[in-house]
Amino acid sequence: MKRVLIVAGEASGDLHGSRLVNALLKIDPAIHFSGIGGEKMREEGVEIIFPASELAVVGIFEVLLHFRIIFAAFQRLRRLIGEEPPDLLILIDYPDFNLRLARIAKKKEIPILYYISPQVWAWRKKRVKMIARLVNRMVVVFPFEVPIYQRENVDVEFVGHPLLDVVQSNLSQEEASKKFELDSAKVTIGLLPGSRKGEVRRILPPMLEAAKILGEEMNNVQFIVPLAAGLPEEEVRAMVAKKGITVRIVHGDIYEVINTCFCVIVASGTATLETALMAKPMVIVYKISFLTYLIGRMMIEVKNIGMVNIVAGKEICPELIQGEANPRRIAQETKKIVQNPALYQRMQGELKGIREKLGQPGASFRVAQIAYNMIGQ
Repeated sequence: MKRVLIVAGEASGDLHGSRLVNALLKIDPAIHFSGIGGEKMREEGVEIIFPASELAVVGIFEVLLHFRIIFAAFQRLRRLIGEEPPDLLILIDYPDFNLRLARIAKKKEIPILYYISPQVWAWRKKRVKMIARLVNRMVVVFPFEVPIYQRENVDVEFVGHPLLDVVQSNLSQEEASKKFELDSAKVTIGLLPGSRKGEVRRILPPMLEAAKILGEEMNNVQFIVPLAAGLPEEEVRAMVAKKGITVRIVHGDIYEVINTCFCVIVASGTATLETALMAKPMVIVYKISFLTYLIGRMMIEVKNIGMVNIVAGKEICPELIQGEANPRRIAQETKKIVQNPALYQRMQGELKGIREKLGQPGASFRVAQIAYNMIGQ
């Protein structure tokens, strides 16, 4: 039996990992998968050695607070590699953890496939040299990443973005509104605070306060929050209750939720691309610990932080970072989108162009073919 160890340290990696596993099992149903992931990977049959939700933190300070848990997960995989070396190691993003694991696998001569590149084009560019030493194949989801790796003679391939296969709603906007018990006569604004507990605790409160301001200034708006898997519903409900506003809270169904929205207030991350692929104008917010932000300011080398703006090569959607991500500013930018039809149409038109920049559908199947050819090499 062929055995694959796969590591995805957060929700987006869990999604892409699950689709890759599904595609690989169609090629060879006898492959055994184990590793770190979430519910989506578990549903595809992956033996979850350690849950990704325990590792999904952002920022230097936050990593230090969770160091014991992260170290325990690393040691567990280190032992597994030593005792039962897999036929292939698949690493999905999550670079600080995964590149250390790659060193262990490299010594055991285990083939390593890295799927979804670390953001080396934004910061810590020297990691490309490390990747060149450790990784057998790099599979990227943005075309502009290819030359970065080619310059270091990394075996790299652009496969298109896997979100092209999954971002769609099975319901019409009217059906989605009915499903979520929303008033079709009102403007629906989505609040997407992220998938990690830490970022939700930082970002959702100012989002809710902004929603309160919008509700006071515009009597025709309503709000909805889709809860990512693993987020504490009671804590979110308590945040909403504390603000004294009405917000529809639903589990998952993120694409149906985005579909029913006029616009979205979204935490920077994968969700900005998901929202863009549904052509919904958005306000991007980003808030991390002050220490992490200060260090990041010295290291990050890109103008924008929203993935949708990075792909576009310009700022399509407004970005509010740290102190700017306050309730009043969030409400102001959202109100502009709602009340300015020309701005809305221009933004929506720009967002429709994002899809063309992300390649062709079928990324998961293409990666599966690459992975299967590497097994046992």
